Order: sequence, then structure tokens, then C-alpha cells
Amino acid sequence: MTFTERDTMKKQVYIIGHKNPDADSVVSAAAYARLKQAQGLENYSAARAGNINPQTEYIFERFGMPVPEFLPDLVPKVAYYLSEAPVTVREDMPLWEALELMQNDSIKVLPIVNNGDSYRGLLHYDAFAKYIIAQVNPNKKSSIDTSIGLLIKTLRAQPLTTFNADELRRSSIVVAASYNTTFFEKLDSQLPENSLVIVGDRLDIQKYCVERRVRALVITNSTIVDKKLVALAEKNHVSVMLSPFDTASTSLLMIYSTPVGTMGDTTVPLARLGDTLKKIREPLSKAPSRCLPVADDEDRVMGIIYEGDILKEPNIEVIMVDHNEPSQAVEGIENYKIIEVIDHHRLGNLSTRYPITFINKAVGATSTIITNLYREQKVPLNRETASVLLCGILSDTLNLQSATTTGVDQEAAEYLSSITGLDIPELGRELLGVSGRINSKPAAELIGMDMKEYNEQGASFTVSQVETDTPEDLIARKDEILSALEKNYKEKNLLFSALMVTDVAVLSSFLFAAGKKQFIQRISFPKTEDGIYMLHDMVSRKKQLIPLLSELVEKAMEA
Repeated sequence: MTFTERDTMKKQVYIIGHKNPDADSVVSAAAYARLKQAQGLENYSAARAGNINPQTEYIFERFGMPVPEFLPDLVPKVAYYLSEAPVTVREDMPLWEALELMQNDSIKVLPIVNNGDSYRGLLHYDAFAKYIIAQVNPNKKSSIDTSIGLLIKTLRAQPLTTFNADELRRSSIVVAASYNTTFFEKLDSQLPENSLVIVGDRLDIQKYCVERRVRALVITNSTIVDKKLVALAEKNHVSVMLSPFDTASTSLLMIYSTPVGTMGDTTVPLARLGDTLKKIREPLSKAPSRCLPVADDEDRVMGIIYEGDILKEPNIEVIMVDHNEPSQAVEGIENYKIIEVIDHHRLGNLSTRYPITFINKAVGATSTIITNLYREQKVPLNRETASVLLCGILSDTLNLQSATTTGVDQEAAEYLSSITGLDIPELGRELLGVSGRINSKPAAELIGMDMKEYNEQGASFTVSQVETDTPEDLIARKDEILSALEKNYKEKNLLFSALMVTDVAVLSSFLFAAGKKQFIQRISFPKTEDGIYMLHDMVSRKKQLIPLLSELVEKAMEA
């Protein structure tokens, strides 16, 4: 997942279906997000918790609708805990200006960026204190990295002559506070052309400095300067400026004219938007001011994360569609507030600490519920949304032939057909034809395309479902498929793993199953081959197969 500025600060509500999503799951998320957006809720967006199957891909491509964003997990990440827009400073900004920003109680540190907005370092009080200690050390000569332009800006000085205003280099600060002879000797002992001289209304000192071609002459208290001196400065390429402050204030402020980029702390690690909280906890606890700068993949600063931020509510909320069991939800969902559930499956063990909107109806598809929400809330459907919703209903009800199909599904399908002009039987055949493409998928991908995990009597198991008009092709690959199921149940320490292969031509199914002996020996369906069972007139996983498997699991766990 690529994080963007949208993922930071503003509350984001993800509408997302179950892991290993089928068409109904992805369609429901996409269509419900559009309903929310049509109601003015722009921060609602659709997501999917897995790769889409060929049929789903075909549906979205066929009707020109964007596939929801892939959200592989919701493990807490830095992006979900940023709460304020970043305040940054350019690396060429005078230190004094940056410190003025930090007088705001809410700004404890300042990320430093270059002209391309890339992160260069972090200004914090520890780094500033070390700089000041070095500058006021009485045993060392005062010298600073600065430019004429920065001096003028920091001192709010009136420039009289300016040369190489943007050139940044280290120069000595010299205060003309001694007798003439003493000062002349002091200046000559240094490199005059690399000296910044502070002087009052002493014309003889001013003239000597200009003649010696100092880098800059800073005249305090806005003292009026002789025009002949200015002309000489022009001739000798000496920058001259009038400081409005006295000598003490001017010398102090000059220290702060150095560009903030020269003292940025580059040892503070840079956190990324996609970093997990687990990854940043240790560097966060050791960082100055207990905070880290946060940047995107292009090093652009997105904010600052403080230790206290990770104790707050994240800026993510979730709406679950087409599932209500945590075991089927995207990883990490337990860390976020679930504000709605819209589903048509059995109730699982979902619990929340607060009331939520929970819509669960005994219909054949969640797409049916979403369709009727549009109608109830009087929001018109555009053609592409109505088209994918119709596909979602037909996909999940096997063209309205599944045992789960209700009159509500049929009526919703007719309503969508009237909007889109699509012929239901023809579209159904089109979708079934696409379903046949799964036969060539690798076994591991096959069993993972619409896999759902269930929990019964303390035991966990998975049941996947695929639809095809040529189940014999998959039966011929039984060794490969059973091997993939065996690997899945052992790696996840499950009771068993199964694949329901539904023959859309005759509306019956085959069950491939691999698992622990205590369960496998209790399967009572007619066996066609080792590990494969016949499910006569059975096409619904949730309504026909899962209740029977749950009974078998209960008996196996009681034994």
C-alpha cells in the first residue's frame, strides 16, 4: 500500500469486505462508498482485503469502475496517528526566524527541508543549545556560517551596499570596541575579507574596515553614514548595512543569522508513513523531545509523531461489509473503531465497546442490501454503480438460482436491470463464463481466492468456494489441490481446510477436504474419491454447507 497525504491527519473511514474477497464483497464496498460520498462524506472510501478473482476483475473492467484500494492489513501504522499538518522550515531560513516559530507552545521541533521539500534534518532545543554554547565560548573566536542576505534579514538592517548576498561561508565576528591601534592590529591578525565588523559612529574605524576590504561592515543604531564612505565601499566591494539595534543586541542577533540547515540534527531517524508503531517505539523513546519526523516515500515531511500520539485514537475507522466475524476481517481491524456492519451471513462473535449501526438481513447478497439502502435514502444510482451491484447479486446467488436467493434479491435485481438495461439471464451467463477461467489457477491461489475462516467449539477451520462449469478439470488436479489444503491447515494449526467447488451448470458441488483425522473421519457426505465428497443440490456455503460442517466440528471436539 502506498501512503499519501490523504492518509494523514484527516479522519479516514474505510469500507471493506472480508479477506480473500469475492465479487459481492468488493462490489458492496465500492457501491456503499459511493453512497456515502453522494451524501457529502468525502472521507469514506472503499478498500479490499485481498486480491480480486477473475470474475470480480471482469465486472469492474466491464463497467469502467475503479477497483477499490488494496489494503493488505490494518496493523497500526504511523500514518494513522498523525493529527496535525507539519510546520517545516527551509534550510536557508535564518535561525532567528525558526526560533520565533518555536515560541509557539505547540511547536517543539521543526523539520528542516530543502528547496525541493525533501527532509534534511531536525531542529530541536538540544541541537540549538549545543550551537549557542559553541558560539558564546569565551575561549574561542566567534565565527558563524552566514550570508550577507541572512545578516540583513536577521538584523532587519538597511543595506547600503550589497555584494554576493547569497554566498554562504564561515566568517569571524569582530566588534570594534578597542582603541584604534588595538582594533587595527586585531583586524589585521585575521583575514579582513572574511570578517564581519560591528561598529558604531566611529568614522575612522569605518573607513579603515572599508579600506581593508572586510566582508561586511555592520553599523549599529542606524547611524548616518558618510556618502564618501559608501562610495568607497562600492569601489572595494564591501557590504555595508545599518543595524537598528545597539552593539550588544546586534552582535547577539548576528549569531542567529546562520541558516537553520547548518544545525539540523541528522541523527534523528526518519519515520515513514507506512512504518508500524512497533517499529518506531524504541527510536521514539530515545529521540530528542520524544518525537520523530515523518516522511513519505519521496522524503517529503508529512508531520511529527510524538509519544503521546500513539496513545490517542487513530484517524481510521472501519465499516465491515459482507462479513461480521473478526476471523474473516482484514488483519489488525481490532485496533480501530468499527462504526457499521452490513452483512447477510450468520452472526459471529463480533463485539464492540459502543453502539454501532448493524444491518444483517437474510438475503442472498450484500449487494442487495446496498441497493435497497440507495432506495431507502433516496440517492439515485448511476449506471456503472447499478451495473456492478447487479453483478454482485447475480454472482453471490448463482444467477438467482442459489438456495439463499430471496424475493428481495430478485426484486433488487429487476430494479437494477431496469436502470442499466442489462438482461439478467444474459449477464448471468456472461459472469458464469468468466468463472470458468479459475480452473487454470495454481492450487494455492485457487483455495485462497474466497477463503473464509470459521471458529466453532474452540476449533478453527477454513472453507473456500469457487464456481465453475467444468468441475472435472479441478477433480483431475485433486492431488495438487488436496496438498495445498493440507499445507494450509497444518501451517495455520486448523482443524481442517476445505474447498467447495460449485458446478454452476447443474447447481451441485464437490467438497475437497484435508485435516485432522478426528474430523475427516466424521465427514458423512458421499465420497467420490479420497478427500473429495459429493454435495448433491448444494451451492450455498453459508446456508447449506457451513451449518452441516459446524455440527461435525462440534461432534469432533466432543469426542
